[in-house]
Amino acid sequence: MNTDLTLEVCWQELTEKLDLAGLSYGHGAIDAQSEALWIIATALGFPPEDAAEALDTIITPELLTQINAWALERITTRKPLAYILGEAWLMGIPFYCDERSIVPRSFIAELIVDGHLEPWLPPSAKVLDLCTGNGSLAILMALSCPDVEVSGSDISMQALSLAAKNIDRHNLSEQIEIHQGDLFESLPSPNEENLFDLIICNPPYVNATSMATLPPEYHAEPEISLAGGIDGMDIVRKIIANAKDYLKPEGALVLEIGNEAKNFSDAFPEIPVTWLEVSAGDDQVLLIQAEDL
Repeated sequence: MNTDLTLEVCWQELTEKLDLAGLSYGHGAIDAQSEALWIIATALGFPPEDAAEALDTIITPELLTQINAWALERITTRKPLAYILGEAWLMGIPFYCDERSIVPRSFIAELIVDGHLEPWLPPSAKVLDLCTGNGSLAILMALSCPDVEVSGSDISMQALSLAAKNIDRHNLSEQIEIHQGDLFESLPSPNEENLFDLIICNPPYVNATSMATLPPEYHAEPEISLAGGIDGMDIVRKIIANAKDYLKPEGALVLEIGNEAKNFSDAFPEIPVTWLEVSAGDDQVLLIQAEDL
């Protein structure tokens, strides 16, 4: 790269560099162009979306050195960029991010922030985020609905240590409670006082064939957070078998299943579902009423 250049030129040159490296994306950036901007924005101390409005900013030699170092690490290690930078962004909100948890990218985040789940959120609602990972969905729910009581559960103590750090970052320790254990086993026994209005979950759902062919970026993440067994439905079966016990009669379960819509339908042909539209289409996230579980 040149040593005296604007953000716009740096962005173009870095995009070309990443493109030539044949990287895979999907961990907070959809392509080389958006990932290049993310690297530059972080060096400048900007949120990524703000950097695109500052194209005339001069990139100093010191900043360029850091940008090149991050780009080189991204290319040589094939780690997700969020792990290299130590931070991920979801719906414009920053989260600490490292190998303790998968990089947050759930489409459920869109439904939370856009208000599409509000019909299932009465005043002072209780929400459970199963498989919370680094806590991003629980945090977005708490930020979007300040009167909601949020619980997060995960089997990984390492992931929950990262979630706790993110909860502290956003000053939400009074609103979010986290539990360690295998799905519902982490929670108190259900009774009339502690049932949930809504359960949201982005579980491990990648089927075995797809797991074997994932790019290196995905294999850098904890396998336990991705692998869903032969048909991708191993964890989903456990969730559906037990969710009704923890939901209020008028409550609902929201599940993200990615590209496993056919496997879901094959596994649960008798369950009526409502597919929720997100940016990736209408077959990624589904809702099941408690009465239908």
